[in-house]
Amino acid sequence: MSISWYPGHMHKANKEMAKLMGQIDMMIEVLDARMPMASSNPRLRQLRGDRPCLHILNKADLADPVLTGQWLSWFNRQRGSHAVATDPDSSLKPADLVRHGQRLLQQLDRAVTRNRHQILIAGIPNVGKSTIMNRLLGRKVARTGNEPAVTKGQQRIRLQEGWYLIDTPGVLWPRLEDQEAAYRLAMAGAIRNTAMEFEDVAFFAAELFLRDFPARLKQRYDIDELPDDVESLMTLIAARRGCLRKNGQPDWHRVSERLLQDYRGGQLGHLTLESPPPPRPNPD
Repeated sequence: MSISWYPGHMHKANKEMAKLMGQIDMMIEVLDARMPMASSNPRLRQLRGDRPCLHILNKADLADPVLTGQWLSWFNRQRGSHAVATDPDSSLKPADLVRHGQRLLQQLDRAVTRNRHQILIAGIPNVGKSTIMNRLLGRKVARTGNEPAVTKGQQRIRLQEGWYLIDTPGVLWPRLEDQEAAYRLAMAGAIRNTAMEFEDVAFFAAELFLRDFPARLKQRYDIDELPDDVESLMTLIAARRGCLRKNGQPDWHRVSERLLQDYRGGQLGHLTLESPPPPRPNPD
């Protein structure tokens, strides 16, 4: 099944962001530390143009810390880019955003002496942007929830004198051409449940885990010897977790929900699904 989710409010939010860009000095993009490339919205890259960007790799507590460090280094090597990692214990403050903004603007020789600077914060649905906003400002300024598309409209917040943050709804882009990336987004909860087939996504996840993280599967589901195929693996997990029908056959929907819940909640461990691109070779 091809995954696609672009409801009307996302189309509207993208249009509103485009109108704002003439007033924006820099952008903050909140990414999922487990999949920084899949969770980076190409539409945002187009909108920001040559404006600097602070990349926040959120949910770092669920990701592989070594790979998170590699991703931070990769983003920090890009022109006009800086990256930080955050998790529920992070202490990011408004002054930190202003400091990062001043440094990025200076690196690109952009004016930092104006009386007013505006930063746009954006990200895909359910990446934790609203939680970051609430923690950042020490009060509830954004609704949060486990389902994507909780934030519906823009809001403007004062960080400190002369610096303002504009919050936006979580948005995807019209066509998810890279379907492997789309399935990773669905695994992470960025696609509304009603817009995807749980079984398809879970079987994709099981195949990925079987290939790349077999030890985590053995530990989580108390399996001594993993099978070679995905259906047998899902059958084993269904038996271990009681996801069976009355006739003893696997309940594919229930076991699919269980596997995705375990991944999203970190019960499978610190799993990063993407590695940063290799360095470009130096020209001769």
